Formats: sequence, structure tokens, C-alpha cells
Amino acid sequence: MGSLSKTFTSSVGRKFVMGLTGLFLISFLIVHVSINALIFLNDGGQTFNVAADFMGHNLVVRVMEIGLFAGIILHIVQAIVLTAQNKAARPSAYAYSNASANSTWYSRSMGLLGTLILMFLILHLYHFWWPTKAAVFNHEEHDTFQNITMVFQELWVVIVYVLGVISLGYHLLHGFQSAFQTMGWNHKKWTPVVKAVGFWFSIIVPIIFALMPISIYLGWIS
Repeated sequence: MGSLSKTFTSSVGRKFVMGLTGLFLISFLIVHVSINALIFLNDGGQTFNVAADFMGHNLVVRVMEIGLFAGIILHIVQAIVLTAQNKAARPSAYAYSNASANSTWYSRSMGLLGTLILMFLILHLYHFWWPTKAAVFNHEEHDTFQNITMVFQELWVVIVYVLGVISLGYHLLHGFQSAFQTMGWNHKKWTPVVKAVGFWFSIIVPIIFALMPISIYLGWIS
């Protein structure tokens, strides 16, 4: 147990956990964005509500939610610890550093982007997850589509959500490929494919997420 604990609390071990939880959260995003995209059927939210109701009441999904929250918390904790360790390892700034020549600004700003995403996530849980779970707990009917259309009548909320998914996009630009690399899944043939998939994933998924509040606010979906 001691050696196992040391493995996962070492720098390499923490990066492994970061990569593993990152891949888990990426898989969640695929499911989440697929359900959100159902509103673009523009059928008054009927199909979307069926999917949302299934996700809210299905026992397997509800158990998986526990794993999801555990993954999010673990991902955040490991990120904070790794950031602190990196700073401790370099207590003083280098005399000369041309970081922009060696990496992108968003790869150097994962901590800031992660913080913005966390703030967005808290707002998202407050607006949508909590009302849905409260209705399930109290055995009440809940129209998720109506709830969404009400929330996104406020311009400031739409702006916050759009900024949140933009931060998510930049986070994914670095995190998608990094997760595979951290797991040791590097291959001369497949790594370029992973890079390409990660690039388009980090663009398409945030665009779909952003289009939902924008479309509702502008009245394109009702």
C-alpha cells in the first residue's frame, strides 16, 4: 500500500491521474454535448426533455454521476498540487525565458483556464443540475427545456456561459493531446491523428455548447 501511495502521489503519478481523469471527463463531454444538441431539433424541447429525463432518473447514470464528481474533484486537486510543485521547483525566475517560443499561451495558462471553467461549472450546477435533482428527489415533474429557456433570457448569463465554453475550448486544445501523452499512448502513426481529433474536438464541442444559450437568447429556438 505504501509503494502504491507513493506512486500516485509522485509527480509522474499525479500526471497519470490527471490524464486518466481528463480522458474520463472528455467522454462525459461527448455524452453531454450530444444531449444538448437535441435542442436544435427545435421541437419545443420534447426530444431533449426525454433524454434529460432519462439521464435524471436512470440508476446507472446517477451512479456514474458520483464517479463524475469524484473525477472532477480529483482532476482539480491534482492540478493544484502539480502547479504548486512546479512553482516550488522553480522558486526564482530564470534570467531569461522565452516561453512563448516553446509553448502556446493556453498551455501555460491551464491553471487560469481551469479556474474559469470551475467558476462556470458552479454556475451551471446551480442553474441546471440542482433544480433537476431537487425535482427527482421530491418526485416532481421538471421541464428541463423550459428551465433552460428561462435561464438564457438573461444576457449576462449567456455571456458568462459563452466565456466559460471558450475557456473550455482552450483547455481542451492542450488537455486532449496531453491526456493521451501522459498515459503513454504515443505512436508515430496515431499521434498525429490524436492531435487532429483533439484540435477539432476542442473547437466543435465548445461551439455546440455556446450555440445553445445564444440560439435561445436570440429566439432561434423556442
